[in-house]
Amino acid sequence: MNISEYILYCLAVVLMIATPGPVMLLVASAGLKGGYAAALKTIFGTNFASLVLIALSILSLKGLLVINAHWLDAIKLLGCLYIGYLGLQIIWEVFFEQAEVTQEKLSTVRGGFQQGFLVGISNPKDIIFFAAFFPQFIGITPTLDLSLIMLTLSWIVLDFLTLSLVYLGFNRLRHSRLYPHLLALCGMVLIIIAVYGIYQVLI
Repeated sequence: MNISEYILYCLAVVLMIATPGPVMLLVASAGLKGGYAAALKTIFGTNFASLVLIALSILSLKGLLVINAHWLDAIKLLGCLYIGYLGLQIIWEVFFEQAEVTQEKLSTVRGGFQQGFLVGISNPKDIIFFAAFFPQFIGITPTLDLSLIMLTLSWIVLDFLTLSLVYLGFNRLRHSRLYPHLLALCGMVLIIIAVYGIYQVLI
């Protein structure tokens, strides 16, 4: 087994998940609103989406699936539009619908399994990772199948642990005066990510 390559893969996964993006921000927003239960359901949804993308990547590696570039761009575009919608929803409810109510009444994006799955499956960052970056590490063991099993299991564990730590970090600010501002920041970053993703697809 190539230990150095495996460690590099694990570091890349943690950095990619921890880097501000739609999945991380959705988990943070869901956790701020609904606590760990909401964050956990969202994490399960994003994790399942990752498994679907991994399965597609494996089928592609084995020559059983050919993904049309135009279809991939269409999926990315739809994903960016959905991520932008979530960002606008957060901004709208924080600044317009709930301007005079307390933080307990803020009804921003609640997350959950379905929303986590939709964001995860359409996240341009994840699509690019599993289509281009993931296959580069299939040589960590002498056999392809064993490498794929190790990479997949490692992703699941690291994804769950990293997003749980993200929730714990944001949860400390849950009862702070910064709470609505933090949610608004999450919404703004989601919109920026969506706009940048759309720009990348269209240019």
